[in-house]
Amino acid sequence: MKLEGTTVAMVTPFTREDTVDEEGMRENMNYLLERGVNGLLAAGTTGESATITHQEQKKMIDILVDEMKGKVAAVAGAGSNSSSEALDLVKYAENAGADYALVITPYYNKPQPHGLYEHYKMLNESTDIPIIVYNVPSRTGTDIDVETIGKVAQLDNIVALKEANPDMDKVSQIIHKLDQVGVDDFLVLSGNDNLTLPMISQGCKGVISVVGNVDPARMSEMVKKALEGDFIGAKDLHYELYDLMKVLFVESNPVPAKTALNMMGRPSGHVRMPLAPLKTENQEKLKKVLLDLQLI
Repeated sequence: MKLEGTTVAMVTPFTREDTVDEEGMRENMNYLLERGVNGLLAAGTTGESATITHQEQKKMIDILVDEMKGKVAAVAGAGSNSSSEALDLVKYAENAGADYALVITPYYNKPQPHGLYEHYKMLNESTDIPIIVYNVPSRTGTDIDVETIGKVAQLDNIVALKEANPDMDKVSQIIHKLDQVGVDDFLVLSGNDNLTLPMISQGCKGVISVVGNVDPARMSEMVKKALEGDFIGAKDLHYELYDLMKVLFVESNPVPAKTALNMMGRPSGHVRMPLAPLKTENQEKLKKVLLDLQLI
């Protein structure tokens, strides 16, 4: 399945009993599909991967694959700070029939650049599923550097990078490095909604989006226009969505996104501790943005 365009990093809806809301998850997936998204990611950071169990994570991968049935790209969150745990999750995603596995750079232990390379090399040699590298140094404490990205991109099954470092100069360096090493089919995807438009102008091919949970139609249309070269139309949508892009990160993701979905009457539920409910003053800010966009 094609990975370009808008892939939504889905929230994980929970029931009042704090279990994964399977019915709500399926409802959300179909809601997003109907509004033009190109892919769905389950059990990523926005899906509270840090506080769901591996058993829950695997169940969510199964639900994703079953509900998609080849309609759009099914991306399974499958990373860990332990290489052996990451391998177990990537193998599970492969056997379940996911189209891609999203593998975050190992967090907390801060591996060296050559350690990061060996991590992805091992996954590449041990599985056949296409793998997306996820770089988000604000959460992991490690920033995969341009040279290492160039090396990792040459591995057969490493097909894309979700880049959430907000350094736009680094994006230019990555695209240039990929050209230098002759990797034509490796995709760079935005990991920051508010930087997606300028990143596409530099050669990126889409976004793995949080905003897409809340306004999938406009986010998908913005990315589509940009990829087609209609940067004027894309710019208009970017600024239409800009306040939403900012307010969804006024507190730790996915707290604002889940609050927004609850306000919209979509399946969402609570966030798991140690995350806490959105502060009252931020709820008011969020509500105003949703009203301005006519989402509630």
